[in-house]
Amino acid sequence: MKRTTIKDWLIILVLLLDDAAALVLVLLVLWFFRITVPLPIAIVTALLLGSLIFITHKVVIPSLHKKKVTGSEGMIGLAGEVVEPLASVGVIKVKGEHWKAKSVDEDMAVGENVEISGINGLTLEVRRKDQ
Repeated sequence: MKRTTIKDWLIILVLLLDDAAALVLVLLVLWFFRITVPLPIAIVTALLLGSLIFITHKVVIPSLHKKKVTGSEGMIGLAGEVVEPLASVGVIKVKGEHWKAKSVDEDMAVGENVEISGINGLTLEVRRKDQ
């Protein structure tokens, strides 16, 4: 598990700023309509809501360290199997899907295990997977 960094806390702080803006807006509305809230109730409510918002945002930190799982970034590093020989361009099977692929190393035969190293348009660039 990765450690929490100062950058993570700065992201959380920025995420909390919109909550602080909403709180200021609520306070301005209360002031505008001359609604008074007893100080102890306001403090307890603010502490409870602040804690709830902080804990909710703290849950976001682990997601900042996760590998991208969508788009081309999510495909890089995945393993596949050659379905049609990769002479210049062939077909591989990745997660049950067939993709046009091009070998960055040398030609590969059917059944060989490959790893996606890049994407060029809709063609995957693959290399032989180290066993």
